[in-house]
Amino acid sequence: MRAVKIGGIIVGAIVLIVLTAGTVLPSDYRVERSIEIAASPEVVFGEVNSLKKWDAWSPWIARDESIQNSFSGPDEGVGATASWTSDNSGDGSQTIKVSFPHSRIETELNFGSQGSATADWRFEAAGDGTRVTWGMGGDMPGPLGGLMASRMDGWIGADYEDGLARLKKHVEALPEPEPEPEPEPAAGTGTETEAETETGTETGTGTETEAGTEAVE
Repeated sequence: MRAVKIGGIIVGAIVLIVLTAGTVLPSDYRVERSIEIAASPEVVFGEVNSLKKWDAWSPWIARDESIQNSFSGPDEGVGATASWTSDNSGDGSQTIKVSFPHSRIETELNFGSQGSATADWRFEAAGDGTRVTWGMGGDMPGPLGGLMASRMDGWIGADYEDGLARLKKHVEALPEPEPEPEPEPAAGTGTETEAETETGTETGTGTETEAGTEAVE
């Protein structure tokens, strides 16, 4: 009986420590990873700004074959939404809330009963390529919030590293975009100008000469 009592005391102490840590530690968190991709910000941005293109590089889809995606709203940019169901990863949705062309994207993540979070992307020119930064932040409520928040980097960071590596491989394998053709000058513009100049000069010279001769006479 004494051993049982001691065991109960130890368990109670552990629970108390965990709960105390959960309330004392900060409940907010920030996870962020970066990578450099050998492509322009315009190209990389386009592969993230359309949620339908995430299937080509998403770390979660690569790991969980049970994920089923559905899409609503515009094909890209603000309002585009991806919703998913999964036997292993749970259900949720992601909606693009901010989209600044070639520089920044923010999305709102909804995990249902597990809460919500805000993710963000930054695209910065780096030499001939792009430095891409993927981050997520939020707040963990409840008595264990602080403890959960302190472990988010370890849980999510590896997924972000995997996702960025997959994005890099995908983007760098895309065909080079064709350069836009330069506009051609309007046909005959230069010829007409020269003809008008020559005509005006000859006419003006003749008139002025005749008028001047008549005035002298």
